[in-house]
Amino acid sequence: MIEIMDTTLRDGEQTWGVSFAAQEKLSIAQAAIVELGIDRIEIASARVSAGEMECVKRVAAWAERLGYLERLEVLGFIDGGRSLEWIREAGCRTVNLLCKGSYRHVTEQLRKTPDEHLDDIRREIDAACKMGLAVNVYLEDWSNGMQSSHEYVYHMVDELQYLPIRRIMLPDTLGILNPLEAYEYCKAMTSRYPAVHFDFHAHNDYDLAVANVYSAIIAGVKGIHTTINGLGERAGNAPLSSVLAVINDQLNRSTRLNEAKLNYVSRLVETYSGIRIAPNRPVIGEAVFTQCAGVHADGDSKSNLYYNDLLPERFGRVREYALGKLSGKANIRKNLEALGLDAGLDDDSIRKVTERVIELGDKKKILTQADLPYIVSDVLKGESAAEPSVRILNYSLSLTKDLHPVATLRIEINGEFYEQSASGDGQYDAFVKALRMIYAELGRPFPTLTDYAVTIPPGGHTDALVHTVIRWNLDGDEFKTSGLDGDQTEAAIQATIKMLNKIEK
Repeated sequence: MIEIMDTTLRDGEQTWGVSFAAQEKLSIAQAAIVELGIDRIEIASARVSAGEMECVKRVAAWAERLGYLERLEVLGFIDGGRSLEWIREAGCRTVNLLCKGSYRHVTEQLRKTPDEHLDDIRREIDAACKMGLAVNVYLEDWSNGMQSSHEYVYHMVDELQYLPIRRIMLPDTLGILNPLEAYEYCKAMTSRYPAVHFDFHAHNDYDLAVANVYSAIIAGVKGIHTTINGLGERAGNAPLSSVLAVINDQLNRSTRLNEAKLNYVSRLVETYSGIRIAPNRPVIGEAVFTQCAGVHADGDSKSNLYYNDLLPERFGRVREYALGKLSGKANIRKNLEALGLDAGLDDDSIRKVTERVIELGDKKKILTQADLPYIVSDVLKGESAAEPSVRILNYSLSLTKDLHPVATLRIEINGEFYEQSASGDGQYDAFVKALRMIYAELGRPFPTLTDYAVTIPPGGHTDALVHTVIRWNLDGDEFKTSGLDGDQTEAAIQATIKMLNKIEK
């Protein structure tokens, strides 16, 4: 069983531009422990600020009520007990004590001898034990220590192994290791000290963090440090999602984590951190379970020829089939089946729709599944899709300096006409508020907008096409619609009209 310690709330918060509020830290901690089942989480560094103290107190109070306090850890320093007092006052019971894992750090940063540093560590650990705190030890810059001063590392661990320390943690602090070195150095530690519980802490400066984790586990380390979405200093840490997949599939080892909750927790951290998940990020990226090539969709229909062990359902997701110039009839069929529109469409109709999708793809238009009913309607001229139930007949948007934007619109819903005006914080906001007023008067549900993304082609100018994708939630059902236009507001309005017709049907 591989133990996972996640440090999103400590090391992950060292990502440039990321700072979690108290409620956000609490929500992430709850999701990490309760939903994902992570063994341990490092939630802060001691003595950062008064605000950080209050954050840690809130998380610790929640964890103590539910019996999770032993899973919380805080980074502490050799500072005469001040970090230990801070951690105890915050309500936590485990300190991850930062010690020096390379000779250069001891002699050049601390300006002490190795034995002087060991004496300081002993005093700090003794003080922690008297306070009732459990101790883990970080050997900061351990990877450099193994490269340039391994005798120093051995001297340290020769002494530390007999102290009341639960775990000795081996950080690749500057992300310098490759998988061969990670194996060699970790194996040296586990062979020389078989009774010690070692953790490995990878950084991703060379994009080798996950590969180094793989090597460390083969070498016998018992614990792995991760961050959700790979957040962390510089290029980040080993991403939890990839590490979990590698442990399960490549190493055939087990953890206590619930991988079905990975996507949910990753999106939560994406929201709170403001750091977007790359679409091609393994396991959790929006595009990684989307087949683009028609030949792949065809193969999936024939004994799942293009599947691997990373089935989307494992992670609470579904497989999708992209629409574009690479689409084949198999892609179209898969999407039509998902929409329930495949019935009644013969091979010739499918061919026409496929040709239209490819034509749009050649023009670099981005298509989503939500666009498909309109393409079908356009291509078949109403033969297999009804006329839209909702149409915007007219609208006027005004933007005046120092005044709220105003929208006036006239809309047709199933043959009935309605008109309304509203002001908002922006032109699109005013437009949506006017729509909401109409739907409220009719007693009809109106979805909540949960995400709004705008893209233009790289190098686009002021006349570039704007592609707007809006994510909606209606009674727990999430779906996306999109619009394409030279004007951003018009593209958003197109996406909104598609949404209205979708919920009418």
